[in-house]
Amino acid sequence: MARAPTEAKERLITVYIMGKACEVPAEATIMGAIEYAGHQIIRGAGCREGYCGACATIYRLPGDYKIRAGLACMTLVEEGMTLAQIPYVPAEKAIYDIEKLKPNVSAIQQLYPSVFRCVACGTCTRSCPQGLQVMDYVQAAKRGDIAEVMDLSFDCVVCGMCMLRCPAEITQPLVGILAKRLYGRYLRKDSPELAARVKAVEEGAYDAEYAELMTMSRKDLSDRYYARDTE
Repeated sequence: MARAPTEAKERLITVYIMGKACEVPAEATIMGAIEYAGHQIIRGAGCREGYCGACATIYRLPGDYKIRAGLACMTLVEEGMTLAQIPYVPAEKAIYDIEKLKPNVSAIQQLYPSVFRCVACGTCTRSCPQGLQVMDYVQAAKRGDIAEVMDLSFDCVVCGMCMLRCPAEITQPLVGILAKRLYGRYLRKDSPELAARVKAVEEGAYDAEYAELMTMSRKDLSDRYYARDTE
């Protein structure tokens, strides 16, 4: 009797995680490789019940002097890769009252004057794992173009890679957050649909549904979330 064909063995490659050699699946993301190697990611990263952007990783490839950056959830491993995760990039966040600010360059000058040290080297843009035009929105901040900063930084997940690599030590993501808040407070267009939804919430239209969700188990909540209609 002929033997049934055996399943193809998963191809493994060697990567160095925090200095230790590990054999991991060749098609894995960095996050998948870290977990395959036996490390349990239980907090921090957005897809592990934390916040998106917390899986920032720096790495080098064999024969390449450059330090590269990426998000562990979306960057694939490569043979001989040496990597280290960066859970947090220190940055001083300005404290302010949005009602006392104006949506122009004066807010930038007052709260984040470091942007005026920008020499337009482009390092921040090249470092961004999201492919955002970080240098462009810093230049827009220097002009006081709040709407442009908001637009160009909208998809930022605040991983901190641009801050880490910036030779002028600018806190680019925090400038983007300020711009988004200024835009939302002063420059956004009114949305009748949003106003109607907020009114409905305030009047208790969803109280019963909220109460039901609060009594559901973790599994039931997960099942409902993944069964929802999406575009």
